[in-house]
Formats: sequence, C-alpha cells, structure tokens
Amino acid sequence: MKRKNFFGLNQPLAHSDHRRPVTRREFVSQGFSYGTGLALTAPIMSSLLHSPHANALSAELTEFLGDYGCGSFDEDNDKPAFICFDLAGGANFAGSNVLVGGPDGQEDFLEASGYIKQGLPVDRLPSSSTTNFIDESFGLLFHTQSQLLAGITEKASLAAPFTDGAVIAARSENDTGNNPHNPMYLINRYLTSLFSGDTLLDERGASGRLLSLIGSRSSDSGGNSLAPMAYIEPEYRPTKIDRPSDTTGLVDTGELVNLLGKADTEVIMESIYRLSAAKLGNDSSGNSIIQTGLSSEEDTRIRNLLRCGYLKGAVNSEQTPDDLNSDDRNGEQIIVGNDGTSIFDIEDFENEREFQKTASIMKLVIDGHAGAGTITMGGYDYHTGDRATGEVRDLRAGRCIGACLEYARIKNRKLMIYVFSDGSVFSNGQTDDTDLGDGKGVWTGDNQQTASPFFLAFDPNGRPSMSKHQLGYMRGSGDVETGSSAIANNVNSLTEAVALNYMAFSGERSKFENVFPSHTLGQGQTLESLVAFDPRGTDA
Repeated sequence: MKRKNFFGLNQPLAHSDHRRPVTRREFVSQGFSYGTGLALTAPIMSSLLHSPHANALSAELTEFLGDYGCGSFDEDNDKPAFICFDLAGGANFAGSNVLVGGPDGQEDFLEASGYIKQGLPVDRLPSSSTTNFIDESFGLLFHTQSQLLAGITEKASLAAPFTDGAVIAARSENDTGNNPHNPMYLINRYLTSLFSGDTLLDERGASGRLLSLIGSRSSDSGGNSLAPMAYIEPEYRPTKIDRPSDTTGLVDTGELVNLLGKADTEVIMESIYRLSAAKLGNDSSGNSIIQTGLSSEEDTRIRNLLRCGYLKGAVNSEQTPDDLNSDDRNGEQIIVGNDGTSIFDIEDFENEREFQKTASIMKLVIDGHAGAGTITMGGYDYHTGDRATGEVRDLRAGRCIGACLEYARIKNRKLMIYVFSDGSVFSNGQTDDTDLGDGKGVWTGDNQQTASPFFLAFDPNGRPSMSKHQLGYMRGSGDVETGSSAIANNVNSLTEAVALNYMAFSGERSKFENVFPSHTLGQGQTLESLVAFDPRGTDA
C-alpha cells in the first residue's frame, strides 16, 4: 500500500523493522536528535549582522613573529579547504541523485531494473538515446530531477562553472557506527606534513589559524561515522562547532572580553606580551635578566618559545571572527542577511538548525580559521515507504552543500566537499504519486549495495580538470561491483582514496606515498586508477 502521508522535515523516523534507538548514533540517523538546537535571541542576531572590528595586531609585534621563529599568523594555507557532509542513517546518492554507471563511467548506463532499484520511475531513466534526465552543470553528472542537485543549484549556481567532482561506487554497512568513513585526520596529516621546525604553526596545526579540525558533533571524528582508527591523533581531536556563537568563542580570555570588550582585551594582551618579553631580554650590561642554566642554543630556543606563547594569545584574539558576517568586505551580509543577496535569509536561518550548523563550520574552514570540518545531518534513514520524506531532506542537504560552494566562490578559495552516508536505501518499484513524491520510487528499505559517496571540487581559477568522474562501478542490477576497485568493499581504504584525491587537487599527488607509507590502495596502475583528477592540472 502506498503511503499517503510523509514525515515532516524534522520529524523523527520510527521504523518497525528497526529496534528502538538506544545509542546516540541511532538517535541521529533516525532524526530523534539533530545536534544541539538553539533559539537565536536578539543579541545573537545583532551579532550576526554586526560589522567586523577594525583592529589589527600592532605592526611592531608582527615583525617579531619571524624574528622568534613563531611563523606568520597572517599567512593563509594555500591548500584547498575541506568539508565533509555526514548524512547519518543511509541516504540515497546513486541514480536518483548522482548517476553511477558500469565499467566505462557514469554514462555506461545500467539496466532499467538497476535504476528502478535506485528510485527512478520507468519513464525517467537516463540512457544513451536521450539527455533529458542528465544534468552536467556541475561537471559531475546528476539526474535532472535530483533534489540534492536542486538544493545545490539554488545556492551555488554561480559556482557551477568552476566545480567538478567524482562519484565512488563503494558499499558500506547499513545503520552502524562501525563504518570509518570520516577522512579528516588523513587530510590533517597531509596538511601538517607541509610544515616542520619549532614554529607556532606546528602547535596550532598547520591547516588552520586557530584550529586544526572541527565538527558538529562531540566525537573523535567530529561527525556521526567513525574515523579510521589507524589515523586518529588525539591531539587533533575535532573541536565541536554547531552554532554561530561557537565561531566567536574560540579563544578563552577569561572575563577580559566581558569586562572590557574585544578591542581593549587585545590591547591588554599585547601589553602583557611586551612586559613578558622584556623580562626575557637583557639588562643594561647585556646579561640575560632570567638565567635558565641551559646551553646557549637551548636557552635561545626556550626564550623564543616563551615569546611565541605569550604572543599567541594576542594574535588568536585578534583573528577570532566577531560574527558570521565578519570578513574583508566591510561587513556585508554575506552569509546571513535580509537584503536578498545573502546565502541564508534571516528567517530561514533562524528556523533551520542545519543552516546554522553549516554556516558556522563553513565560515571557520573557508576563512582559514580551521583546517577541515565535518557537518553531520541527521534523519537520513528515510526508507519510510514513501518518497516525499527523503526528497525534502535531500533538498535541505543540497542547500547546505551549495552554501559552502557559494561561500568558497565569494571568498575566492579552493574547496573540496566529500558527501557520505552509512549504507543506503532501495526501491521496490512502487511510486509515490503525491506532490512531493513526484511519482518517484518509494524507499522500501536499507540496502548497503547501492551506496556511493561522492565529492565536489571548486576552484575559483577554473573548473578542475578530471580524468574520470567515477571510481569503481556498478553492476547492471544497480549494486556496487565489489571487485571493481580496491575501495569498493573497504571503507578504511575509501578514506585513503579521498585523501589521495585531495592531495591530487592540491597539486601534490606525488607525496601521497611519503605521507601515508602504510596505505592499502595498492601500487602502480592500481593506485593511479583511484585518482579522479587529471594530473595535467586545471582547465582555464
């Protein structure tokens, strides 16, 4: 029997064939928990629209950074920003959203039964005889009626000509926290490998001015799915960011900010640095005021580290964002506003916690305050016997993905977005003929064989050049061919392949074996087959 009603956008999904949720992961995947919600009060909203402060670190102090080996705090990481979307519960990507084909790529079309399993009705199957159902505006081929694509396009149509991507035919277990999907520690390992020496850049993590990794959940991965155990480094555990106030509270200055305000706090912290630095200097006779008893080399190193440490507080306070809209464009309402040109409208933003979460993380990552971020969205276990429930959730996820692409375009920053879920769903061919269901196949149940994560890459200098848009392939039946690649049946290897492609997008594919000497992706042509980017570079 066709379901006539569907679940609301934020309504929990109770399944008769699932046990009652008892773990935090199960609550998220079924939509009983979406992450910490919040009500935006008037002071917070005024903060979102507040112009950025005009303060900057004193010129005399910036000169000390290089002198003491602290590194340049103003030096941006020129590698692409990295954000991953963890759609908890088993979302559909293949077929109804991103096209996945046979051995020859996305346009090596599947059998009709395969696309029907992936939720497409018989009158809307992609084929070589028509392009009516194939959209190539973002390089990677989507189905024209994909709600994920609709959401991305709504927010990022101007970024489309500068975007491309690849889909990965790779199965993963349904509804389990044991899928180590999250690749952020691998991205961080590569970024931190770019720096060496006793500089403050190493202490803070080379990939972000203030933070190395952030995520919308308080977990070792920063998301719902696990990170590969072999790559977890506790010192880089992601900082939880899921609301606008989190972006402005990254530096703890005690009660100074509350008592004096941000500008005066920075002045005081600079003064503390000067007084401390003076104590580390020499007296009128040229002798060190503080005697450490160490060798000359060790003495100098300790003094410089102390100077850098004192200076770090002033620099971090100065660089902490004042609000979501603070940037170098004179306080325009870029992310949240009511002028009709902002990425998120105020009213929509106030009422949608996923927008709040996305805006907070994309702000920190794309602006360079954090190196990589995970955005977890709950409620994607949507095999509810209808299609409408999943459609509205796919649309929202697409809007969040598109928002990240659009902000990267505005900020002129390269960005890679990786989208994954734990497992997937299938359709038995019945259709949902309601307005929101649009005659598409109902999602009948879980199916790990139809899982296919994908990534998008944005380059403000021109569309990234891809040698392939699909890694691995599917059988005609719509199932992942588990022997099609080294990552088709191994989620740990899948995360390594994501890191491989991120390094290729960064122009440093050749360093992969040095950064990950124990990788499981094979050698030679086997390894090269997992690189989607064209080694010749980016099209102008």
